[in-house]
Amino acid sequence: MEECTNVNGTGQTRTPSEQEKLESWLPITASRKAKWWYSTFHNVTAMVGAGVLGLPFAIAQLGWIPGVLAIVLSWVVTFYSLWQLVEMHELVPGKRFDRYFDLGEHVFGPKLGFWMVMPQQLTVQVASTIVYCVTGGKSLKKFFALLSSNMSDIRQTYYILVFVVLQLLLSQTPNFNTLKGVSLLAAVMSVCYSMVAFCTSIVKGTEHHPHHYGLRSHTLPGKIFDIFNALGTIAFAFAGHSVVLEIQATLPSTPEKPSKKPMWRGVMVAYTIVILCYLSVAISGFWAFGNYVEDDVLISLEHPNWLIAVANFMVFIHVIGSFQVFAMPVFDTIESNLVQKWNFSPSRTLRIVARSIYVVIVGFVAICIPFFGGLLGFFGGLAFASTSYIIPCILWLGAKKPKRWSFHWIASLFCSIVGILIALLAPIGGIRTIIVSAKTYKMFS
Repeated sequence: MEECTNVNGTGQTRTPSEQEKLESWLPITASRKAKWWYSTFHNVTAMVGAGVLGLPFAIAQLGWIPGVLAIVLSWVVTFYSLWQLVEMHELVPGKRFDRYFDLGEHVFGPKLGFWMVMPQQLTVQVASTIVYCVTGGKSLKKFFALLSSNMSDIRQTYYILVFVVLQLLLSQTPNFNTLKGVSLLAAVMSVCYSMVAFCTSIVKGTEHHPHHYGLRSHTLPGKIFDIFNALGTIAFAFAGHSVVLEIQATLPSTPEKPSKKPMWRGVMVAYTIVILCYLSVAISGFWAFGNYVEDDVLISLEHPNWLIAVANFMVFIHVIGSFQVFAMPVFDTIESNLVQKWNFSPSRTLRIVARSIYVVIVGFVAICIPFFGGLLGFFGGLAFASTSYIIPCILWLGAKKPKRWSFHWIASLFCSIVGILIALLAPIGGIRTIIVSAKTYKMFS
């Protein structure tokens, strides 16, 4: 099957041989030998990440029933919009839209389609890598602090630096498909620490059952801002859409066996795992701690020390893989632009320099603003809602043109409205949470 040839949105054309050579070097399209279960653990790694640890906090901000309903509704909406993207990967016979913005360009033209998708997608991917740096640093700090009280005074900055150094090494993985081992380990870790959080929260709740299940804030403005932030936190938990077409690009495809079949099988397994992890952690965490739960539920859990230490180390291992899953499409974009717009030659040196600069910049930002809860809400609303809730539905309406009042017309419109509300409201709550956190924060502390 042919691939969509404009990989950087510049409108520049290349000869078929030049394009084929470039595609065989770029990390997204270099290898198409993935199996359907690869898509399962890539999607689990992309989804069940930092977001799941913030869900009990989101319920504390929304309340029991609204919080659980918001998680379930988001799961249903994003499951539908993910199905739309998988179906549209091979919208045109003989072509594969290997990158999210390729699909946008096909539906709405090279300019509107590119600028509608690329900035949002890039924001999601860059924001995810920033949050994962923060999460990795926090989890590693907690791990060592639980093992030895002498290490509790070491600055979080140093732990984030350790995470960044590891990413500098891993970022040299040639392509998405060769990342499968790291992604599989990350997916297993995500399920394991979710179950640890679930089980220890249940034990904690039975030992010391809290009575404070009201909303976290006691003032009307505080409650409103908390609701906005919670919507963003939940949106952040469903961030895999920004990499789903890139994951599907690693699967083989023929007219008889299009890639959407194995991809959809992998997505269904992944999404089943996702909802089980999300609801178990969210409900048990809030049940155990009430509205005093931390924005990262593992921070609230302290006993037994060894088990919580292990869980935090699992989080650390998981976000190492998650970082790479979200960074790989960014590397693809950077490298394709350097080759096509700046006429660099595809080489290992180019890859080492470009990827290392990106990792260092992202790590520096994470050190400067390590506010986990606020970052989830701000980024979740700013761009995650667009890529997961809004854009897939708009692309579906533009490409498929379903009849008015048909199921897909109503569903796409409903999902878009939900996404727009989150995109408008959540960043406000996120900014407020960051401002409140910043009052007691010292730079590089």
